[in-house]
Amino acid sequence: MQAENNKNDIKTLSFGCRLNALECEKIKNMLETHGICGVVVNTCSVTGEAERQCGQAVRKIARENPGATIFVTGCGATRNPELFQKIPGTVIIPNEQKMNPSAYLGAVANCTRGNSFAGNFDSNTELSKKFVQVQNGCNHDCTYCVTRLLRGPAVSFEYDDILADVCRATQNGFDEIVLTGVDAASYVRIYDGRPFLLNNLCRRLLDEVPAMRRLRLSSVDPAVPIIRDIIEMMKTDSRFMPHLHLSMQSGSDTILRAMRRRHTADTVRELVKLADGRVSFGWDIICGFPGETDELFNETLSLVRELKPIRVHAFPYSPRPGTVAAEMPGQIARSESKRRVKIITDAAAENMREFMAGMLGTRTSVLVESNNMARTPDDIPVKIAGAAIPERTICDVKITGIEADHLTGTHI
Repeated sequence: MQAENNKNDIKTLSFGCRLNALECEKIKNMLETHGICGVVVNTCSVTGEAERQCGQAVRKIARENPGATIFVTGCGATRNPELFQKIPGTVIIPNEQKMNPSAYLGAVANCTRGNSFAGNFDSNTELSKKFVQVQNGCNHDCTYCVTRLLRGPAVSFEYDDILADVCRATQNGFDEIVLTGVDAASYVRIYDGRPFLLNNLCRRLLDEVPAMRRLRLSSVDPAVPIIRDIIEMMKTDSRFMPHLHLSMQSGSDTILRAMRRRHTADTVRELVKLADGRVSFGWDIICGFPGETDELFNETLSLVRELKPIRVHAFPYSPRPGTVAAEMPGQIARSESKRRVKIITDAAAENMREFMAGMLGTRTSVLVESNNMARTPDDIPVKIAGAAIPERTICDVKITGIEADHLTGTHI
């Protein structure tokens, strides 16, 4: 029965980071070549709420698709398989086996379910930009993080494999490439006896793939020295998008030490100074980390107002079993953590409004995504007035206004 399935028999659902969505795409392509059918759910475990939502979604899929095999993989399935094992039709594939076709083949050999789908799925993980994975895993020991425990040590991919992925993407019509990984800034290979780092990777891709019109990075660790070289490249090469999202986590040096982060507030001050207004920043911020007093929280808030990141992904601390932070004294009530998230988010929104106001009347290049919504080099959404523009088009627009969380513009 399995051999008769076609590529429409793989449905996917991804939670959490963009890397999970990219892995879903890879798993889908792998299973299609082996004639395996079913639903693939790539789960997240970064917070307790993320796990809860994954469990809820898998139960809903099982209820609406009683004839389908449901492959549950990812960090949530690896850390908490018991959450999914009793759901009818589920097969647990831990992280270390998620790219191994034998794990799926062995499972379906003993499974009576097939490819009868009743629910709605969006199997297309491709956007107007193409994400390319450069590494996996992490070697650091941040006290709050469960992801490093679930994905294993850092592994950097071969340059030639990354180059092939990028070339394939440009040949398929993707003009913007986003390099991503669990800890992308730690990327390192040894070639000709010398370290080949993320900055070297970016420079070589820009030089060797002229068809790639835009290169972008996903989240990076601000502690890594080569971030300075990357900022300099962004300032001088118009194809390298001038926006960096930093895994900041806190603006308080006291909290950063408790987290075992390797940077300080001054580290990021230096990066912003080096950027000289020509590179914008986004941050991740954890609110309510154990021991975060009002005074320490205000240090983070003050840094957001001082350095003006235009986008902050703030979320409440969630104690994860097996991590050092889960056993730390001074645990903060979740209601207080959520209150702090709102304060930080509001401050970041003010930064974004100020940044967008400075763009009024200017001309900028954008990548069109869908329904005439596009993205500037700083990753700000723009609604383009007028006739429909095809997705993946890169074009120039004049910025004419601000509406809520996006700019408006006219096609030049």
